[in-house]
Amino acid sequence: MHRIVTAELDLELGSSVDLIFQIAAAQPTPVAREELSFVQVDAGQVERVYTPTEIVDQSGSRLHRLQGEAGLMRVRYQAAIDGPAPVRATSDLEAITYLRPSRYCQSDEVFSQARRQFRGLSGVDLILAVGEFVAASTTYTPGLSQGTDSAVTTLMTGQGVCRDYAHVVIALLRAMDMPARYAACYAPGLRPMDFHAVAEAYHDGSWYVIDATRLANRRSLVRIATGRDAADCAFLSYHGGHVGLQRMRVDACVVPGAAVDLVAQEEADAAADPARDDLATLVQLA
Repeated sequence: MHRIVTAELDLELGSSVDLIFQIAAAQPTPVAREELSFVQVDAGQVERVYTPTEIVDQSGSRLHRLQGEAGLMRVRYQAAIDGPAPVRATSDLEAITYLRPSRYCQSDEVFSQARRQFRGLSGVDLILAVGEFVAASTTYTPGLSQGTDSAVTTLMTGQGVCRDYAHVVIALLRAMDMPARYAACYAPGLRPMDFHAVAEAYHDGSWYVIDATRLANRRSLVRIATGRDAADCAFLSYHGGHVGLQRMRVDACVVPGAAVDLVAQEEADAAADPARDDLATLVQLA
C-alpha cells in the first residue's frame, strides 16, 4: 500500500526555545522518500535553515530536537510510504509498562467500572467489546476537549476527540489486565483531516489497533509515535520560551502502486474509506 503524508506547521517563537517535534513516520516504516525542513525567517526576510538532532526511542518514535530563536519558523514534512512496516518485537518490560496507569489513562480509577462492564470477557472478545462501548458512549466533539482531559473526564462527559477516545479504550483495557498503548498517526481518509490518535491492545504476542472514533480505516494508518498516552506522543513539545501555533495543515492519502489500473485504484480507495473497515476483524497498524 502506497501512502503520501504531509505536515506543515507555522510557529511564532517569542524567544529562544527548545523545540521537540514528533511528526515523522516512525521506524521501521518503509519510507521511500522523505523531506523534513525547519526554516526561520527574520524581519529582513533572511532565511535560516536548522538541522535538528534526531532521537529514536525504544518504540521507534522519531523525535527531532532543535533550539529555535525568536521569530517565525516554518516546519515542513512530506514522506512517501511504500508498503507495510515490519512488526517490532515487544519486550516483557514494554508489556508491563503498558499495564500500568498513566497520566491520561487512569486504569486504577476506572477499575470497578471496567470489571462490571466487561466481566467475563478476555482476548479478542474484550478488544471488540471495549471498542464498541467507547464508540457508542462517546460523541466526537471537535473544539470542546481540553488538553488536560483524561480518560476519567471523557467517561464523565461522554464527549471528546480522537485522543480522548484512545485514552478511554486504553484505561479500560489496562483495568482488565490487557496491555494497551497510544499511537499517534497519519490517517488517510480522516475527516476533518488532522493528526490522528488510536489505541493498540496487546493480545497473543501482537498489537491490534482500536479506533473507537470510526473516522479512519485502520489498514491505511501510518505510525508517527507510540507511548503510554498523549503525553508521550505530542507532535510538538517546547521548553524555555513561548510558542504560538499560527497555522497547521496535515494531509494523508492512499495512492495506487506503480501499476495504475482499476483494481489498484479500487484497493487504494477502499483502504482510505472508514466505512469499508471491517470492525469485527483484528488489524495491526501497518
